[in-house]
Amino acid sequence: MSDARLRLNWLASVLLWALLPAAMAAETPLPETEQAAAVTGDVAAPALPEGLEWQTNLTDPIYGDPNARRGGRFRTYVTSFPLTLRLVGPDANSGFASFLRANNLGLINFHPDTLNPIPELATHWAFGPDRKSVYFRLDPDARWSDGTPVTADDYLFTMEFMQSRYILEPWYNNYYSEIVTHVVKYDDYTISVHAADAKPEDELLATVGISPTPRHFHRLDENWVKEYNWKIEPNTGPYIIGDLRKGKWVEFVRKQDWWGNDKRYFRHRFNPDYVRVKVIRDANMAYNYFRKGELDTFSLIMPRFWHRKAQGREYDAGYIGRIKFYNDVPQPKQGLYLNEDDPLLANRDVRYGIAHSLNIDRVIERVLRGDYERMHTMHEGYGDYTNNTIRARAFDLQRADHYFTQAGFDRRGADGIRRNAAGERLAVRITYYSDEHTARLVVLKEEARRAGLELTLQLLDPSAAFKQIMEKKHQAAWMAWSGGGLSPRYWEFFHSVNAHKPSTNNITNTDDPRMDDLIMRYQQATEKEERIRLAHELEALVHEIGSVIPTYKVPYAREGFWRWVRLPEQHATRTSGTVFSPFGVSGGLFWLDEEHKAEVERARLLRQSYEPLLIIDERWREPQP
Repeated sequence: MSDARLRLNWLASVLLWALLPAAMAAETPLPETEQAAAVTGDVAAPALPEGLEWQTNLTDPIYGDPNARRGGRFRTYVTSFPLTLRLVGPDANSGFASFLRANNLGLINFHPDTLNPIPELATHWAFGPDRKSVYFRLDPDARWSDGTPVTADDYLFTMEFMQSRYILEPWYNNYYSEIVTHVVKYDDYTISVHAADAKPEDELLATVGISPTPRHFHRLDENWVKEYNWKIEPNTGPYIIGDLRKGKWVEFVRKQDWWGNDKRYFRHRFNPDYVRVKVIRDANMAYNYFRKGELDTFSLIMPRFWHRKAQGREYDAGYIGRIKFYNDVPQPKQGLYLNEDDPLLANRDVRYGIAHSLNIDRVIERVLRGDYERMHTMHEGYGDYTNNTIRARAFDLQRADHYFTQAGFDRRGADGIRRNAAGERLAVRITYYSDEHTARLVVLKEEARRAGLELTLQLLDPSAAFKQIMEKKHQAAWMAWSGGGLSPRYWEFFHSVNAHKPSTNNITNTDDPRMDDLIMRYQQATEKEERIRLAHELEALVHEIGSVIPTYKVPYAREGFWRWVRLPEQHATRTSGTVFSPFGVSGGLFWLDEEHKAEVERARLLRQSYEPLLIIDERWREPQP
């Protein structure tokens, strides 16, 4: 997980929506037959409502390349080995989890160029008149990786599984009780999924387009977390874990008889036979592996890689190419997240003072070579939902002095750091997880001392850092949440139900009744115009509270790739967070040319050259002011 581009996929977080009280979900109870079917599937199936208008989408462009070839082993890396192969429960959220989640398909997805809904595990869908429910016809071809058919019972089990206390996952317990309320089975291949509140059609699909859970694989009891820690769960996507060596690597193998091979939007995609994810704990070391030809691609998003390291004979001779691909996606929420439960950071004046002590512009110019852009709000890249009237608090020593003095830190010690009347020093510990960010934080640390603020930098292994942050034991977290979804999300980050407890995304421990009220109104709004207005109010309140300090954004992907890695004509999609993602709705487009690989390796030995390869693709670039 390197740099600000911590994207799982632009829709990887599409199911993260605001909370609705359980009481509201119970206002319109199901008929008794449907209640039973929703829980067990063992009673006589209820009848489908009359007048449903079934929809599908088999007309949007195919975005896989017919020239793609199957075969080869794609080699990539992560910086830490996963602590579990479970997708829920303790330690399940990690950078590696994105590989697993991308191979668990949903009922539908969204075309990465047109943004229209497209089939995945369902072939058709129909909207209920209540605007809370969607009916789905399941694809009878869909199979789990062990060959078992995917049926309605697996969606019923998703509700049972996600609501279970045995998975030790309060976020999913809440979501599958109070956001997605129930699933109804009509026959083995027809279901409906119901949300707590009405939404516009696209957002309703995003909310209820859930993934199945293999009932035949799981035994839910008090031992589930431990017993399933390293079990490989059957999935529905094109790859499954074939082998692993703990602490070293995990290898995915492509299912040669995958049920989705000939489906319209899966054609010509997911081409390597193997995807090996190697653990390389340092990005500099990983780059050395790449340059030697032991990794096939490498992210060059960081300026020092793009401007300084990505040069030399391998590039001049055309063995390695470079691509800069502008995309059109919600930006990762990169920032400094302040824990309001910390006694020092509970004071809003201190939070404002810290914001005015951070010289983000100097980091962008000095360390990031002007490549990145200042981020002003937590949610950017969401079209009309983005509140463009808000400006991030700028580096300003006078305003920092004002707020720190107002907070009682009105004197300085011999070391230049502010103190209050009790002698408490104005010092904040920043937890972060990549040494690539150290140079940026050192600049911030140096500049903050001018304001009398001491920043202590705590670099941890990514898994350890994330664990500390999710347990709310951090003081300030320097990190990014992946961008995604069709509109901004606030409940998981700011609703008080997620404050003061572990394993929730409210890492600022924000607990504000005004925020809760706005979040609930935002969740319940069914008209887009009203949701946009409330999103603007929510973003203004996030800015007012000041526990999130936005930093910078990067509206493109930059990557290096060995010449044998082939790309389609369009290179990537509008919503590609990375060009060489092997999985996901916008991934799996590249392929490995094994014959050309042998030719390139021979040319290296003979010191023969190709034309240098540099691709700048601005098709999806936003117009510049």
